[in-house]
Amino acid sequence: MNNLIRLIINRIIWLPVMVLGVTILVFFIMSLSPIDPAYSVLGENATEEQAAVYRQMNGLNDPIIVQYGNFLLGLFQGDLGTYGANGASVTERVMQALPVTLQLTFMGLVFGVIVALVLGVVSALYRDRWPDQVIRVFSIACIATPSFWLAVLLILAFQGVLPASGKLPDFFVDPSGWFLRMLLPAISLGVPVAGQLTRVVRTSMVEELDKDYVRTALGAGIPKSVVVARNVLRNALITPVTVLGLRIGYLIGGAVIIEVIFNLPGMGMAIVSGIQSNYLYLVQGVVLTVAVAFIVINIIVDMLYILIDPRIRSV
Repeated sequence: MNNLIRLIINRIIWLPVMVLGVTILVFFIMSLSPIDPAYSVLGENATEEQAAVYRQMNGLNDPIIVQYGNFLLGLFQGDLGTYGANGASVTERVMQALPVTLQLTFMGLVFGVIVALVLGVVSALYRDRWPDQVIRVFSIACIATPSFWLAVLLILAFQGVLPASGKLPDFFVDPSGWFLRMLLPAISLGVPVAGQLTRVVRTSMVEELDKDYVRTALGAGIPKSVVVARNVLRNALITPVTVLGLRIGYLIGGAVIIEVIFNLPGMGMAIVSGIQSNYLYLVQGVVLTVAVAFIVINIIVDMLYILIDPRIRSV
């Protein structure tokens, strides 16, 4: 248990270091943009005098290191800047959009994991027989299917049956409406992940089923279903959890694209509106938030991996 706590604390300690690295990368890349932040906030109709006053008041004439320090100070205070002529808060826009992206990512993740577990286990139990062959072909097809292409197909196939646009209902007010509105985007996002995880689950299950402890347990008269559920499946999940952590970034990035196709008010729509309107600080805030969310989620998955695999705790 002491080793487990030490490993978890080590991951938590590295979290602010990685977040700091992300802020440096995002800030200095965005600083290379040809868009003038003054006109980005004040609008294209602003005069040069107004832009000069804005630059002076907001430290845009300071050295880049000083600007980064001011950016960090504002970040610690929860201020990501403003955008538009009316000075709308980037932080407020992000707080409105982030829950939608996380909901879609979670739905896509749940769909992908459920499909992968069912198909991967069935494929391993019926190894080299027709169910295994069918599932393997299906998983390859899922991996090769782009999410945005599948999204368009689903919209055309379920037009008039499932909603593909319109307002996203509040989950606590209308859970069934929320689920129906999220179903097609979640399937579009989760299918490629399901295909990859299915193959990983199958391979891990096959390796575990061939080990001596499984044959010993079956020889002792323990039902195969009990052995698979209590021992084989848990041990076989170690590798899929690792792969799943690596796919979190794909899910978040894919969610941004899927949101645009299904007109969901998430981070994807915020980025698109920021790019179309030259709202530099909005794009910067959204990109930074997505990157930090990716880091945090991966650390959580990393700690989950430590909890699942007892061998790491003893290192």
